[in-house]
Amino acid sequence: MKQWQAYLERQKPEYLQTRLPRDISAGMVVVIPCYNEQDELITLQSLCDCTLPDEGVIVAVIINSSVVSPHEALLRNRTTFNEITSFASKNNRDSLRFFPLIFENLPRKHAGVGLARKIGMDLAIQHFLDTGNRDGVIISLDADCTVSPNFLTGISAAYRQTVKLCCTVQNFFHRVENNDEKLEMAIRQYEQHIRYFSRMLRFIGFPYPYHTIGSAFSVAADAYVRVGGMGRQQGGEDFYFLQKVFAFGKVKELEQLHVYPMARFSDRIPFGTGPALQKIADEPDGEMKSYHFDAFLALKELFDLRHAFFKQDGSVIREKIGQLHPAIVEFTRRYDVVQEIEECNRNSATLPAFEKRFFHHFNAFKIIKYLNFVHPAFFQPGTLSLQVEKSIGSF
Repeated sequence: MKQWQAYLERQKPEYLQTRLPRDISAGMVVVIPCYNEQDELITLQSLCDCTLPDEGVIVAVIINSSVVSPHEALLRNRTTFNEITSFASKNNRDSLRFFPLIFENLPRKHAGVGLARKIGMDLAIQHFLDTGNRDGVIISLDADCTVSPNFLTGISAAYRQTVKLCCTVQNFFHRVENNDEKLEMAIRQYEQHIRYFSRMLRFIGFPYPYHTIGSAFSVAADAYVRVGGMGRQQGGEDFYFLQKVFAFGKVKELEQLHVYPMARFSDRIPFGTGPALQKIADEPDGEMKSYHFDAFLALKELFDLRHAFFKQDGSVIREKIGQLHPAIVEFTRRYDVVQEIEECNRNSATLPAFEKRFFHHFNAFKIIKYLNFVHPAFFQPGTLSLQVEKSIGSF
């Protein structure tokens, strides 16, 4: 566990001054960022109602604000801290602890959900290190979620039953309050878009075709440390972090476990569910537009050729790519993909090593860059329902 200690020593000490409860040796720590929330106790009660695993569980709520947060948000955060403290006094038990922490005046440059999630997860690593638990698990959740009763036991069982499991991703279904038809229509389309994108990643042969939702994953403590921990992004931190974890080791999709986030329009972060819902609602016909199915087909042709690129020189690789869809030809030229493939060949003695390095370069970031590059220059974004219909027929 020396690597864990070295990792913690590189982090800002002011965020690690507080320790998670030491009267419980937790096997799992649930980390919940919380900023200006009104109904966080619903999330905590949902966890309280879960069937508990054999190992101890700590629920760490990271209540956070920045140097520029409005006064009303600060007051709400302090009320939240008192509410959770009271809730904990009534609901803590031998195998379950609710533990609020409040961080104010976080630097403007980094303050946000990414830093809050990172603080909580780093504290989880410190707890596992202090208690000598090499097999600790960190669960990521949000303060607007409820969970299925099997949530904690299902995650615990996955790590016990799967050797060297690094990560799990949980199923999801958003809640909609007050029978808001516009919001209901938007969120169901957005959920369909997430599943469509994951299905297309699997279809084109991408090895990490999993959804990346901040409230719907868990990670082994050792894997967390070895990929460098959570980033401090003010949005999308889940996506960036999970791409590293997916490439690191085994991932298991837990379809029978559900997280139920609250659907809501939001501009709190630059991208993610809230802004996506607003964009859908602003469409004149209320129909979400998504990446054209044919754009994935073109990319699949490139991915299908990857074995044929192994140990070939640049001229052969260019010749093979030149026979593909013009969108692929132009994208690979613009972003020096051939040079990247040559680099893969220079540093790979075997085909499996080459393939792993290939997808290190052509990762999820590059796939999204490709999709944005070819729309609308080569493919027109289409209605989500039509693209989903096409994709279903492809399997």
